[in-house]
Amino acid sequence: MQNTTHTNCLRCRRTLTSAKSQATGYGPTCARHIRHAEQTVNATDYKAHQVASARELIEDGAIVPLKSVVFIAVSTDGTETYKTAPTGCTCPAGLKGSRCYHQLAARMLLAA
Repeated sequence: MQNTTHTNCLRCRRTLTSAKSQATGYGPTCARHIRHAEQTVNATDYKAHQVASARELIEDGAIVPLKSVVFIAVSTDGTETYKTAPTGCTCPAGLKGSRCYHQLAARMLLAA
């Protein structure tokens, strides 16, 4: 992923002041909530690499809220964006009706 600096938290929209928070896109409290939510979301329907990809997507700040349950997610190679929600995604896998890691990342963020 590209090296992006965020000025506001991707979760709560508060101003980020530390360099670490600006790099990740989340303040310390929101990051803690997200880590906790990752533990509580049922990911049994997902493969291990999908869970890892969902975590990476969140850590890279490559999934941002668009509306209440809709997010914009960046593709693995960073060349495309998809609209995603916990129940669907516009990525190739999501369009085929498969569960994708974008959906899992959206579920994790909504649980936070």
